[in-house]
Amino acid sequence: MTLNLESTVTLNNGVQMPQVGLGVWKVNNTGASQSVQWAIKHGYKAIDTAKQYDNEKGVGLGLKKALADNNMKREDIFLTTKIFNGDQGYDSTLEQFKGQLKRLQTDYVDLLLIHWPVDGTYLETWRALEKIYHDGYARAIGISNFDITKMKDILLNASVKPAVNQMEFNPLCQEEDIKAFCDKHNIYLEAWSPLGGGAVLGDTRLKKIADKYNKSVAQVILRWDLQRGIITIPKSVHEARIIQNADIYDFELDDKDVAEINGFDEDKRSIWYGGFFWHGNPDGYKDEVDVWDD
Repeated sequence: MTLNLESTVTLNNGVQMPQVGLGVWKVNNTGASQSVQWAIKHGYKAIDTAKQYDNEKGVGLGLKKALADNNMKREDIFLTTKIFNGDQGYDSTLEQFKGQLKRLQTDYVDLLLIHWPVDGTYLETWRALEKIYHDGYARAIGISNFDITKMKDILLNASVKPAVNQMEFNPLCQEEDIKAFCDKHNIYLEAWSPLGGGAVLGDTRLKKIADKYNKSVAQVILRWDLQRGIITIPKSVHEARIIQNADIYDFELDDKDVAEINGFDEDKRSIWYGGFFWHGNPDGYKDEVDVWDD
C-alpha cells in the first residue's frame, strides 16, 4: 500500500484518523489561519489545535476559507481540539466546549482531548467527554499528557476507552513505557513537538542519517514516526516547510536506522520538569493547577 497524506490509522472505535497533520501550538490567530489554509491546499487532512493555544478562532477561519477555496467539505478534514485546564470538570467542560465549537465554526470535532490531567477533575472531565461523544459532537475522544498511572485511572472508570494519548514524542523524548502501555490497550500515541526544536534538528547523528536518504532531518524524524506507528502533527508557519514536512512518502528508513534513532532517547522534555511534574501554564494563562502529583 502506498502511503500519502490521506493515509489513515484506525482508532479503537473504528474512526479513521490521518497519521500526519498540522499542529498550531504557539501560533497566533492570523498565523494559524494562514497555516491551515496552506496545509489544506497542499494535501493535509488533519489539523490539531487547543483552547490553550488561543487560536481556535484563527483555525476556524482558516478551515472555512480552505474548504471553500479547495471545493472540500467539512468531513474531508480531521479536526482536533482540547479541553483547557481551567475549564475542567463535568458541567464546565460541557458549557465551555460550546464556545470552542463556535470559535472553530463547526458543529462537531473529530477528536476531543483532555489537554492535561488536572488533579481532582480529570475523571469528571472524562465523563463530560463521554457525553459529548455519545451526543455526536466528537467522533472520537482521548487524552493528552497522561502518564501510566493516570491512564489506568481513566481506564478503570471509563465507559468509553480513550482513542489517543497525545504526548511529547521525538528522538530525544520517546516515552517508551507510555507507548508500550498505549499499544497494549489499543490507544494510539500521537506526537506533539515531533521535531523537538533545535536540540533534535541539530543532532549530528540524525544529520548523517538524513544525508544517506538525501532528506532533511525533519523529514527523517517524521518518517521514523510513521514507521513506528505514531500519529504526528509537525508545526510550521512557513508554506515551504509545511510542504517539506509532507514530503516523506518517497523513501523508507531501513531497520538499522530505525533502531539507531530508537537509541537516541534522553528522556529530554521541552516543557516538563522533574519527570512528569508540570506547574502552572508556560503560555501565560491564569491557571496554576499542579497537573502532576508531587
